[in-house]
Formats: sequence, structure tokens, C-alpha cells
Amino acid sequence: MGLVEQGKVIRVLVVDDSPVVRQILVSMLQSEPGFVVVGEASDGVDASRQAARLRPDVITMDIRMPRLDGLGAIKQIMSVVPTPIVVVTSSVYDSDLNIAFRAIEAGALTVVEKPKGLSADAYEAVRDQLVTTVRLMSEVQVVTIRPTGDSTGPIVQDAESLFWSEADVKLIVIGSSTGGPGILRQILSALPGDMSIPILIVQHITPNFSQGFARWLDSSTDLQVSLAKEAEQVAPGRVLIAPEHAHMLVRPGGIIRLDRSPPVHGLRPSANVLFDSAAKVYGDAAVGVILTGMGEDGADGLQRLREAGGYILAQDEASCVIFGMPKAAIDRGIVDRVLSPDDIAKTLTRLDQIAKSK
Repeated sequence: MGLVEQGKVIRVLVVDDSPVVRQILVSMLQSEPGFVVVGEASDGVDASRQAARLRPDVITMDIRMPRLDGLGAIKQIMSVVPTPIVVVTSSVYDSDLNIAFRAIEAGALTVVEKPKGLSADAYEAVRDQLVTTVRLMSEVQVVTIRPTGDSTGPIVQDAESLFWSEADVKLIVIGSSTGGPGILRQILSALPGDMSIPILIVQHITPNFSQGFARWLDSSTDLQVSLAKEAEQVAPGRVLIAPEHAHMLVRPGGIIRLDRSPPVHGLRPSANVLFDSAAKVYGDAAVGVILTGMGEDGADGLQRLREAGGYILAQDEASCVIFGMPKAAIDRGIVDRVLSPDDIAKTLTRLDQIAKSK
């Protein structure tokens, strides 16, 4: 996605039951040129009403509120007046994190940390994160909850035709960004708990939320999901997620390396780094999957994986919150199949069945 059009004013509705927090959020946003807070709400009922009346470009949404919490408000708003929603919550409390990720399932785009007792430097970091996130989310033109399984891409009805007799997949690598948490949950929860092929994931996520994200996914699937650790070995039934602030690579023997080298195109972890390492170590025994997200992360690495003989799957546009990352790979002509999340899960399940039969 390009930059927000110069001169465009981003209209924001701020929702939080704390007057102090609302004041801080309003101050953070309106301290930046191009932002105007058009409304404030103290609970989910008022938020839903104001969203319908004001039609803001973006809504910042609290989780714990009286009358109707953030999750309920998001469901109402997304069914009546779909709007980009940024969940603003604490990264400290597991219960809040669980609700926050359920809110993403309901249609929120991403999660940012709520300001609290901050030093000047920390305050600026949270403010910059909030402003940057709201600005980026304002560019999302269509935010809707679509039925699973729908696709405008070339879905192959006969799953058997997706596979080749010599398939011998030993690793699945996945990259995703905006909109990815809910899609990853949908895919992983559909996979068998005795999956024989290890899965490695790079998900771009707000700092301080990666551990909560891993726990949330782990509670949603029969697979074992956790943040990757240095020198950990990939294993059947395990899903490893790149921790924040580190690239994740796979080395010979299926050994994980966490690399704190500079960001790649502004991102660390980067899907490109993971895909590139899979290409070098696994070659045609790896399957790369690129899911919803902004930008082009993953395209370079997937190209190298494809050149090494790997198989590439991309999420279809109809089910993407943002089609940027899959589109970048598709436009290069390196994607073997464009599939809905349900069909991606079916494809990976069938690959696992083939692997187990060998």
C-alpha cells in the first residue's frame, strides 16, 4: 500500500471507558498533522452508535468496558458499518490478550499497547506506534467479515490434483501480517494434531504481544504452538513462531537460529529471511505459504524457494484483509495455487497424509 494521500485528514473515533486514557489517546493522535478525533465513546453501545453516525476512517477500541465490551462492539460495527478497527489494550493481562485476539477474529485489524505510567521515551514509542498503526489502517478500503471458503482465485475442487506423486514435504513455512492472526487460527485449527510436518511462522505483530499471540493460537489448535527459541529443533506436531525483534532461520538438521541482524525492508522478523533459509536447507521439500498482509514481505524469499523447487501457496484476495503480500508473490508468477484459508488447510493436511504414507 502507498502512503496516505497527502493532505488527507484521518477521522478517528476513540473508544475507552477511562476518561484519562481517552484523553491520552486523543492527545497522541491530534498531536500529529492529518488526524482529527471526531468522537469519543466510553462503552461498546455508544461506540456502535457513533460509528454508524460519524462513519470514522478508523476506530481505536478498548476491550473491557461496561454495557458492551470491545468484542461485542466490534461484532456490531462490522455487521452494520464495517470500519478499520485498532484494538488498544494492555499487553500484561492474559485475559485481555485473549479477548484482543478474539476481537481480531471478529474483524479488528490489529492490536496496539495501551499507554500506561510511561517515561517520556516510552510514551513517545507508544505514541509513534499508535499514530503509525492508525495511519496505515486508514488505508484499508474494505474491511468485512467474509464467509470462509469463498474465493475469487483459481480454487482447485479436486484436492488430489494439487499434489504430485513424488511429494515429500518436510517443512511448511508461513508468512503473514495484517489480518493474519485470525487466518492462522482458522488454518491451524483445521490441521490434525498429529501433523508430521513441522510448521514455522513469521507473523508481523505489535511488540509485546507475540507471547500472548502464541498462547492464543496454542489454545485454538491440537498442535503445539510456541515462540521459537535459539537452537531449538523443528519437530512433528510443533508450530514455531518467530519472536519479536528477531529474524527466524532454519539451519541444516532443522535447527532454529534467531538472528538480530538489521530489519529487512523495515521488518524484523521478516518472512523473506525465513523463506530464504528454507530454500537453502529444504529446497523442494518445503512448502511456502503467504497470507494476508500489507506490503511485499515474503515475495523475494518465496521466489528463491520456488527456484529451489519448493511449492508455493497464496491466500486468495476474497479472504484477505489486505491483499498486498499475496499479490506481490502472485504478480511474480511464482505461486502454484491461490486458495482460500479452508483450501490451504486441506492442502496442508493432504501433504501431511502423503508424508505419513512414505
